[in-house]
Amino acid sequence: QVQLVESGGGLVQAGGSLRLSCAASGGTFSSYAMGWFRQAPGKEREFVAAISRSGGRTYYADSVKGRFTIFRDNAKNTVYLQMNSLKVEDTAVYYCAADSTRYIDVVVTTSTMYDYWGQGTQVTVSS
Repeated sequence: QVQLVESGGGLVQAGGSLRLSCAASGGTFSSYAMGWFRQAPGKEREFVAAISRSGGRTYYADSVKGRFTIFRDNAKNTVYLQMNSLKVEDTAVYYCAADSTRYIDVVVTTSTMYDYWGQGTQVTVSS
């Protein structure tokens, strides 16, 4: 059983930056492909970014490509989401998720494939 705890959310002006962290415990972190999702009020949860177990492969939603970067530190059991050039439409609750895939270089973009979820952290971007 893996526990995921997100942090780093907050209020930022448009054009600003935030770095989200997701700390994992209770499992072997390097055994999990990781992902970030977000959910805005009144909308469905959507995929943001994913990273493979090794960290060697990443994938992004078109809406964040070139602005967000996902990376992981397996020694610290943590995955990060660096968010730059934030827009008002990035406002949402951001969730990290872990998938216990056996494939070391797979990225997972479908929410239903993930086994574990964090509680979320609020990101609000003001104009």
